[in-house]
Amino acid sequence: MKWSLNELRQAKDEPIEFAETLDLQSSLKERRPDLISMTPVEVKGIFTVDQRGVIGSFNVKTTLTLPSTRTFNPVELPLNFDFSEYYVSEHQSNLSRFDDLDVVIALENDVLSLNKVVEDNILLQIPMKILSDSEKKAAVNEMPQGKNWGVLTEKQVEEHQAQSDEIDPRLAKLKDYFKSDDESNSDE
Repeated sequence: MKWSLNELRQAKDEPIEFAETLDLQSSLKERRPDLISMTPVEVKGIFTVDQRGVIGSFNVKTTLTLPSTRTFNPVELPLNFDFSEYYVSEHQSNLSRFDDLDVVIALENDVLSLNKVVEDNILLQIPMKILSDSEKKAAVNEMPQGKNWGVLTEKQVEEHQAQSDEIDPRLAKLKDYFKSDDESNSDE
C-alpha cells in the first residue's frame, strides 16, 4: 500500500485510518537471511497532520521464527509494538521544527510505502539475543559446551579475568625490572 505525501497532507481535514494484513516474508528474508518464517503482519494505523507535518501512528502484530543465538534451534518471537513517525519531502532540508526525539523520515519521490515502513520497524524490534523459554531458564551447568570450548556467563568471565590479573609469584620480581629504565628516561 502506498500514499503520496500530498494525499497524506489531506489528513488535516479528516485523519486517514487503515487496517491491513501484509505478507512481508520474502522481502524480509532478503534483508534478514536467518529469518526462518513469519506470520502475515497485521498493521493498524492512522495518518494525521499537526503543526510540524504528517505523522503516522501504527500498531504492528506478527510472529517471527528465528534461530536461537545459542543453539540455532528455531524460536518463535511474537511481536506486538507501536511506533510513530513524521514524514517529510526528500527536498525539505530544514528539520529544525522537530524535537531531537522525533523520528523523521524523508520520503523518496514523496511516496510512502507501508511495506517498507513496517519492514524497517520490524527489523528494529528483533533483539540481539534470541533464546527459547527453556534456554532462558537453563542453569549455568546446562550451557552448551564441546571439546575445548564452552559458553561462559558474564559472572564466570569476570571471575576468570580477576584470576588472570594476579601475578605469578615466580615472575613478581620482573614487574619492577623496567621501572629503573623508565625513571632514567624521564629525567632526560
